[in-house]
Amino acid sequence: MAIETGRERAVYASNPAQSRGRRYTEPASPTRNAFRRDCDRIIHSAAFRRLAHKTQVFVYHEGDHYRTRLTHTLEVAQIARSLARALGLDEDLSEALALAHDLGHPPFGHAGERALDELLGGFGGFDHNAQALRIVTDLERRYAAFDGLNLSWETLEGLVKHNGPIVDRQGMAVGRYARGGAPAPIIAYSKIQDMELWSYASAEAQAAALSDDIAYDAHDIDDGLRADLFSLDDMASVPLIGSILSAIDAQHPGVESTRRVHETVRALITRMIEDVIAETGRRVAMLKPRSAADVRDAPRPVVGFSPAMEKADRDIKGFLYPRMYRHERVMRVMADAERVVRDLFAHYVATPADLPPGWNEGIRVTDAPARARRIGDYIAGMTDRYALIEHAKYFKGTPELR
Repeated sequence: MAIETGRERAVYASNPAQSRGRRYTEPASPTRNAFRRDCDRIIHSAAFRRLAHKTQVFVYHEGDHYRTRLTHTLEVAQIARSLARALGLDEDLSEALALAHDLGHPPFGHAGERALDELLGGFGGFDHNAQALRIVTDLERRYAAFDGLNLSWETLEGLVKHNGPIVDRQGMAVGRYARGGAPAPIIAYSKIQDMELWSYASAEAQAAALSDDIAYDAHDIDDGLRADLFSLDDMASVPLIGSILSAIDAQHPGVESTRRVHETVRALITRMIEDVIAETGRRVAMLKPRSAADVRDAPRPVVGFSPAMEKADRDIKGFLYPRMYRHERVMRVMADAERVVRDLFAHYVATPADLPPGWNEGIRVTDAPARARRIGDYIAGMTDRYALIEHAKYFKGTPELR
């Protein structure tokens, strides 16, 4: 298969030897290039370790086989490396972006993010991409010479542009930020290191973002089936899944149900990856990029799904949304999770002395925005189980989240 063989480096691939550098100048590593060094720093960060106990869709203790943010991240990294290898891109940069893309998620998945965004609404809101940037540029405290991880410009750029450009050339927010405005932390940091927020990110970043979509579709199907929220035969109504099931049943009639599920997920990932490779080839042939800068300046992403696969992706998400993400059981658990976050936030606002040493220092009592952001940072860094432990310290009736 093409995804296994790799190819010669593309002329529009990012080159670590030509990186735009780091905010704080450091001696080059004698054994690792700039992007490999970024991967290693992310893996060794505290924020990365905490992903092991942060929710993907279900709470962490609902079952040992459900995805966490960490297992999802590792799956995205594997797909991103495969795509980068097949497209002649820099594998290390794609991997770094896959490893870092979920660092900013708070406990309890999207429920936690919704709660924090509302609680911080008067102080700039909460956005997990912006929070990931803050983690790697400020909140991680591992090095004597600087705060953050001091990652390369290309990794930071791909992190903030995970969903595409943030603003247009006139500075107006676009895409997912068009309604609420661009996140203040991203705008502020771009004044320190210009992230060129109006442009697309590198092809490696685009590959990592597509890998996130592929992993979500395939593995949310797997988790939803494990949770008995729907059956595989229910999914036969989704055209792409239906065609995959027909092929599996024809080739392996009577195969046991667990193997049928795994074959379906595996085939879905393969078809999506192969589609990205073919579609990217078509886009490259039209654009004829000669450098990474040409990819950034392009009017649309260079790496992407074909129109047919974009529809298939929408169909899968359209199936999962009411049956999984909005399932009564999941919604009940997530409502309880939001309450935990709200309770903790209100408690720390009222009793900042209960914050750990260092978290309530250096902020004036009258500086409400700074205090709210500090509390938001503390809660966002919690794992699911730590948030529940902290909630039980201060409140009665902490939910079990089952």
